Amino acid sequence: MNTVWVLGDQLNREGAALQHADPATTRVLFVVSTNFLGGRRWHRQRLHLVLSAMRRFVLTLEAEGFTVDWRIAPSLRAGLAAHIAQFDPPLVTVMEPMEAGFQRQLLAWPVSERVTKLQVVANNQFLCSAEEFAEWAQSRKSRLKMEDFYRFQRSRLNVLMSGREPEGGKWNFDDANREPPPKDGRSWPTPETVPLDEVDAEIDGILADHAPLADGKPWDGLWPVTRAQALARLERVVREVLPVFGPHEDAMLIGSWHLAHTVLSSSINIGLLHPGEVVQAAEGAYRSGAAPIASVEGFIRQIIGWREYVYGLSHLWGPEYLVENQLGANRPVPPAFTDGAATKMRCVSLTADGINDRAYAHHIQRLMVLGNLALLSGVNPAAMTGWMRERFIDGADWVMAPNVVGMALHADGGRMATKPYASGGAYISKMSNYCKGCAYDPKLRTGPKACPFTTLYWDFMDRNQERFKSNHRMSQPLAGLKRLSDLPQVRQRAEEVLRLLDSGDL
Repeated sequence: MNTVWVLGDQLNREGAALQHADPATTRVLFVVSTNFLGGRRWHRQRLHLVLSAMRRFVLTLEAEGFTVDWRIAPSLRAGLAAHIAQFDPPLVTVMEPMEAGFQRQLLAWPVSERVTKLQVVANNQFLCSAEEFAEWAQSRKSRLKMEDFYRFQRSRLNVLMSGREPEGGKWNFDDANREPPPKDGRSWPTPETVPLDEVDAEIDGILADHAPLADGKPWDGLWPVTRAQALARLERVVREVLPVFGPHEDAMLIGSWHLAHTVLSSSINIGLLHPGEVVQAAEGAYRSGAAPIASVEGFIRQIIGWREYVYGLSHLWGPEYLVENQLGANRPVPPAFTDGAATKMRCVSLTADGINDRAYAHHIQRLMVLGNLALLSGVNPAAMTGWMRERFIDGADWVMAPNVVGMALHADGGRMATKPYASGGAYISKMSNYCKGCAYDPKLRTGPKACPFTTLYWDFMDRNQERFKSNHRMSQPLAGLKRLSDLPQVRQRAEEVLRLLDSGDL
């Protein structure tokens, strides 16, 4: 029998290596790497999600008649070698990994004299392949912009289009989707949880044996681990969440960790859902009148625009992009990011506690709380990328590298974003209710009650004014810097803030 090797983020029967496989002639291989499980401080729910989804996919394939080799081995390579030694398959087929670095490694692996070929087939879990993205990028005469790619995607995929024009007369509705948090005490659609079962108990045992560093709140059934569960969540998102998604997608509220976010990313990233079916469902909601265009457009932009853009960039720029550090930032990830009790900054504490509880924070918490503080304080980009990959339920290098190195930390010198996403406490005050009752005042930049974001923002501008002076998008904040009469006090307070941040006492 030939073998199809299924990786842990390719859990879909329609995956390119598996979609035409015949149970009568194909054995399916799954490898759990104990070096991977035990090598880093993963969030327990991150590991549980992948292993549980893999194990349940095994059961689905066995019910279809496939012979499955579920193999726990020191590494993926060792597991593959042991499978080949035991079963002697003439052909092993695997869909190319999402990670560019792993893809390069895989293509270089020697297999076995007895195996005719290790066949790596193109990944079909995206609507724009890495090769298609590279062709688009090569056709650009100017710098790459996500907005240009998004319009390219809309046109080529015929999504939210009216003939050759965008539906509704414009390409995006950001002006309707960036409202501050509502103050009316409304309730938000709550993601459902699934009761734990014997598979969850089995996974707990594997983690107990092989993931000694894993921490975070134990698995509670919040995240889908089967295709049926993921489809049920998608259906509920389209029915209950999408109609109210848009206006407050950038808001942050103490009373709701999810607001109207769809929390579908983990299901898409491991293959339980395909982005095409998600986009089709969202557009269908608009066409039927069930959801407004601003909400639907904003959501679709996240899927076929941003998500596919960062995937394309991760392959275009390769694993070398992970070590970009043009601002020379070398501070470790602060204790406050992992332990909400390590800071009096309410926004950071609430975000850290949410990550501990659910391995999740929504995109503004990631960018404008965690990413912003990491940028302003000078956290090392590779350390920050690795930490987020470990802690988030939807983490992966291809997702995290462009988002962290390029978008959040501006470590690529502006290849991805034309200006750093730096902000003082005013942004968080505007877009959340976190600041009320906080120990720090977002309006102050000096003194013991000054918001660390505000202090560090002006200190960051001061330290980098030579670097940014030729960037026209930075002219306004740099002009503001020149008007500061208390810059020496800001610098002094910034030194104190950074000491307290490092020690977990801020």
